[in-house]
Amino acid sequence: MTAAEPTTDGSYRDKIAAVEPGGNEFIAEADRHGKPSQLFWTWTSPNLEFATIFVGVLAVAYYGMTFWQAVAGIVVGTGLGAIAHYFLSARGPLHGVPQMVLGRLPFGFKGNAVPAVLMSVTAGVGWFATNSVSGAFALSTLFHIGPLLALVIIVVVQTALAFFGHNLVQAFERWAFPVLAVIFVVTSVAILAKSHPGAPAVEGGVGGLGGFLLTVGTTFGYAAGWTPYAADYTRYLPSRVNTKSTGWFAAAGLFVSCVVLEVVGAASVTIGPALSENPTEAFTSELSSWLAKLTLLAIAIGAVAANAINVYSGAMAFVTIGIKLPHHVARALVTVFFGVAGFLIAWWALADAAASYEAFLLIIAYWIGPWLGVVFADQYLRRGQSVAGFLYDRSYANWPGLSAFLLGLVVSVVLFSNQEKFVGFIAKAAPQLGDITFFVGFLIAGASYLVLCRSKVAAERALV
Repeated sequence: MTAAEPTTDGSYRDKIAAVEPGGNEFIAEADRHGKPSQLFWTWTSPNLEFATIFVGVLAVAYYGMTFWQAVAGIVVGTGLGAIAHYFLSARGPLHGVPQMVLGRLPFGFKGNAVPAVLMSVTAGVGWFATNSVSGAFALSTLFHIGPLLALVIIVVVQTALAFFGHNLVQAFERWAFPVLAVIFVVTSVAILAKSHPGAPAVEGGVGGLGGFLLTVGTTFGYAAGWTPYAADYTRYLPSRVNTKSTGWFAAAGLFVSCVVLEVVGAASVTIGPALSENPTEAFTSELSSWLAKLTLLAIAIGAVAANAINVYSGAMAFVTIGIKLPHHVARALVTVFFGVAGFLIAWWALADAAASYEAFLLIIAYWIGPWLGVVFADQYLRRGQSVAGFLYDRSYANWPGLSAFLLGLVVSVVLFSNQEKFVGFIAKAAPQLGDITFFVGFLIAGASYLVLCRSKVAAERALV
């Protein structure tokens, strides 16, 4: 059995000051607009923020990497995440649906609820809270107001953007891009000029191969954390656009912004103390007064740019679970819910931002690794196949796909997780490995899917 795709009606098109109707329907050609090049700033702006910088800080201050070791780990981890983003972004114009709707192919309609819930919580609550904290600290330092008041301001602005939906979010990323790019380029030059790339590794860090793999893991987790959103921001492009250009601009924006600011974060640790109760203040303390103020402003704007995307896609994923809400209000109502939930978590995380952030980045990679393994394996098996009839069929099931995902997730975590609260059996026996959970999860889940689902996908291909 297959089901017809619910579609948009052509009334939204390129309107900016209008609430995006519906939730996760197929985007009709009448509503398609834009070009692939816009994806560069769509994925650059949300990464021009302090959360990106702090990934580099972690590599040197916590993982015991020298500056150049950190750079190598940053390039490898971010590169892997950008490659994944390339392939998933490229599918958006072709299928015209959100990323988590495409997830119904490898997981089935009901089974897809598992990764969709994980993505909703990760984006709409976890990332939302993480970026809100950095934005609040920046605003608090800049205007000398309490962190809680600053947090309220940040949350209200970014939730409002996401409430209006796709076109306003995309427009804000475009408007923010030149402001953020100019400020962060000047800041980066100032930090790199003061840095000491040849400085020895910080004492007390992990160091060695383990520290390097932790750096790769966290940078991959940061970059790949955007992959479950990829098609959300390419599905409105006309179906005739070049898919390679679509993937290239999305991946390039992600890679360039992450690598540059993470390297700057790593360099900042070689100048002076990088850790404090207010990490943004510690980072900007090495800058001249006027540049520090501009950088704090950019950090706040960047947090809003990131979270407009996080809460929008988090709400989109939640709607994809299949809970029935009125189509014209579904996504907007869920956006408000995630804004409130994210605010509460961010309020709690204000007390120890560094520790919360480190654990969060690795945990993201834990589930995204096997999720990507399953998604790419399914994409490989279905290459050239028409899939439209399966995406909105509530009876469509693919339980072996969910089994492959859970197998990759559970086995990789039990054996290789290296967290403060739980250390996997192999990680405990060989701590020099650091944390390679995401690599193992990706391989196990992908291989399992190819074995378990090859015949099912082949049979479906024959029926289409």
